[in-house]
Amino acid sequence: MRRYHHDMQQILINGHWADSSASADGFQGIDPSSGETRDPVFPCSNWKDLDSMAEAAMAASLHPANAEPDRIGRFLELFADRLDGMRADIALVAHEETGLPLETRLAQIEFGRMLGQLREAAKAARDVSATSWRAPLIDEASGIRSDLGPLGGAVLTIGPNNFPLAFHAVSGGDFAAAIAAGNPVIAKGHPLHPETGSMLARCAAEAVAEAGLHPATVQYFHQCEPEDGLRLVADPRIAAVGFTGSREAGLSIKAAADASGTPCFLEMSSVNPVFILPSALAERGDQIGGGWAASLLMGTGQFCTKPGIAIVVGDGADAFVEAAKSSLREAAPGVLFSAAGVDRLASGIDAVEAAGAVLRCGGASVSPGSRFEPTLLEVDGDDFLKSFEELSQELFGPVGLVVRAGDLDEASRIALRFDGQLTATMYTGGDDDTDWNALEPILRVKCGRLIENKMPTGVAVVPSMVHGGPFPATGHPGFTAVGLPTSVHRFAMARCWDGVASGRLPAWLR
Repeated sequence: MRRYHHDMQQILINGHWADSSASADGFQGIDPSSGETRDPVFPCSNWKDLDSMAEAAMAASLHPANAEPDRIGRFLELFADRLDGMRADIALVAHEETGLPLETRLAQIEFGRMLGQLREAAKAARDVSATSWRAPLIDEASGIRSDLGPLGGAVLTIGPNNFPLAFHAVSGGDFAAAIAAGNPVIAKGHPLHPETGSMLARCAAEAVAEAGLHPATVQYFHQCEPEDGLRLVADPRIAAVGFTGSREAGLSIKAAADASGTPCFLEMSSVNPVFILPSALAERGDQIGGGWAASLLMGTGQFCTKPGIAIVVGDGADAFVEAAKSSLREAAPGVLFSAAGVDRLASGIDAVEAAGAVLRCGGASVSPGSRFEPTLLEVDGDDFLKSFEELSQELFGPVGLVVRAGDLDEASRIALRFDGQLTATMYTGGDDDTDWNALEPILRVKCGRLIENKMPTGVAVVPSMVHGGPFPATGHPGFTAVGLPTSVHRFAMARCWDGVASGRLPAWLR
């Protein structure tokens, strides 16, 4: 939709909310529950906007105030407090822009997670102890000291459509970790929840000013053309990129970052296979089937940890399938984030059916808005292996595929075919030790988080969590996007101080 410039919302550059230098073309959010267009209008920034942000961020990276752990921690706490004061208003707008449940999901669970991450990041920023993420090492004999510190440029954060608060580019885990490490952030909003992002960014800008950090510590734009975004990724003033989103977009970002040598931390797609072993099927197949269906429905199936494929091993799968089908049939159609998402899901289901899967329930879009029926598909293990690429694709929505594996050998061959995943799960019973022992070595190297006897959908925000995994679930298997202070390591560089006088060193190296 075309709107004139005076109707546009502004972008945050170097501490000021300013008009974009782009043309009059802008975009609007859409309420996915109704399909109605929402006001106001937001600009699609051009290279001039992004160049100005990158230049200001370089100044911020060198500013003395941004090297003070207490000041950084104070900003993160002030930001969390401001967000908490705006909780009801922000959650309501996020609900209207995404269709996600207001009270249970947004105002309580996700809002609490967002605030918790920011406050944990504040603790990490202030921690200058010998056991902190800074990893200070003092070698008295050689006169050499080392630690981890900021990267010397901006971290570009790009958030997903499915977590408008806790993973948002200007308030989520990547943002919190980058700031805790002492880096300025340039945050790109998401076009499916632009007003939510604007509200979050305004709270951040106010907290930056009150904490006394450089005004370009946090900068924010709503959208840009892909070529300008990739140019920013490759710009030498960008020290690292944090991205959560689709594999297609992630691979484009990775290519641009790799060509320029920019560290790039990506969280992309994952089907998170669940293997239900024979004893577990026999003992409680119907219970596990119902639990699997409930996990598929969380967030209308739009979680990165959705267990999209269930591999049932051996005989006794009927109770699992019937329980899952019954639960999905009884559930109301869920709201997806956009009409485009509905179209992609419908096309994906068509492709899976064409490859040999059988539709057991659901499979259709529903009005009003961007709704889709909970859907169950089924295929036998032999056909799944024959058409693995087509049948193992991620279906982003309330959809699950059951694969009937005849025995452990077939289940093992299926496990070997999966590429990198965020999670892999095994449900076990009393006599499943042999099957676990056979599958565990295969699955352990395929995923960041290996799970037994529970669904993977929830991600605990604790230091021991690994929300990561081998490519293409992420861009690097050695890091986690969740769990402070460990997640800070992505946005820190190793530094060595050789023969430097004590008074010139950071306090934690003296």
